[in-house]
Amino acid sequence: MNDLTPIKRTIKDWESDQEVRWCPGCGDYAILKAVQRTMVDLGNDPAQTVFVSGIGCSSRFPYYMASYGFHTIHGRAPAFATGIKLANPELDIWLVTGDGDGMSIGGNHTMHLLRRNLDCQVMLFNNEIYGLTKGQFSPTSRVGTPSPSTPAGSVDAPALPCAFALGAGGRFIARAYDISKNLPDVLKAAKAHKGTAFVEIFQNCIVYNKDRFADFVEKGVADSHQLWLKNGEPMLFGKGTKGIALDVARLTLKVVDVVAKDDGTPDWQAAGVLVHDVANRTVAHMLVEMPFGAFPMALGVIYDDPRPTYEAELLGQDARVRAGKSANLAKLLAKGQTWTVAGEDQGPLAGV
Repeated sequence: MNDLTPIKRTIKDWESDQEVRWCPGCGDYAILKAVQRTMVDLGNDPAQTVFVSGIGCSSRFPYYMASYGFHTIHGRAPAFATGIKLANPELDIWLVTGDGDGMSIGGNHTMHLLRRNLDCQVMLFNNEIYGLTKGQFSPTSRVGTPSPSTPAGSVDAPALPCAFALGAGGRFIARAYDISKNLPDVLKAAKAHKGTAFVEIFQNCIVYNKDRFADFVEKGVADSHQLWLKNGEPMLFGKGTKGIALDVARLTLKVVDVVAKDDGTPDWQAAGVLVHDVANRTVAHMLVEMPFGAFPMALGVIYDDPRPTYEAELLGQDARVRAGKSANLAKLLAKGQTWTVAGEDQGPLAGV
């Protein structure tokens, strides 16, 4: 075997020697395995991969990946990720955060990461609760959520992470959930995107917010309450009996019934069902803000429209500025207004 022979890795190569210390039954276990499978399928090199996290249950993640990792401070993982990527643009950066870490104390940092468009993947684990600090309501908790900090129920209007990411200028927005078989495919699509790829992952907190997402995750309701989006395919759900169409008069989305053609396939065109276009930002906004219940939960790649990355623009600018110039520290220090202080040396005790 020579140095150019690809190394075939398995999940074991991505498992660290650290004991996984999440609560039994936590959705983070499923996400961890999905990420490890994704690393294998992508053929990633652990020596060129970095997981960066902030604070919270989700932020234990770097300990459990046999790669480089940074467990940083509350909400500031995007700042660390930016520095790492600028120092070594060849590294594959995966940022792990939660709904509290990324949307509350770290909201400002998340916003600037998205608008700058650093080439990295952001996985925001959303369990709609503060799990690490014993179950207080979080920025994404639904109205009426009882918790130690809202004993009579939360009255806050919840933040929508994907709507936030779009509003901040994000160019790749996706959704999935912890135990979904489609999660690895969503993560692969995020990796294929050049720029900041934002993936919201609904995650079950078995202790403080158990089964919060059962209304669209459970097998009995999944078909009728999940809209898995695929580019170039009609927005169908409910085993093809329902779809999403545009209400032209109100410029909003609506749910329509879809009948079957003679051959048994859904006649979605007759019902006016929309075809998913990942580059359509306007429809993406509508999809992430669909009120659940009246509408299904939009999942999969919702928006994907790349633009030049932050590090490419910044480092390219730096290279252009440096072109044809040589480093001269003395000249730099002497540039601009300078002056010389002259006089007799009177010693340290002069005037005492």
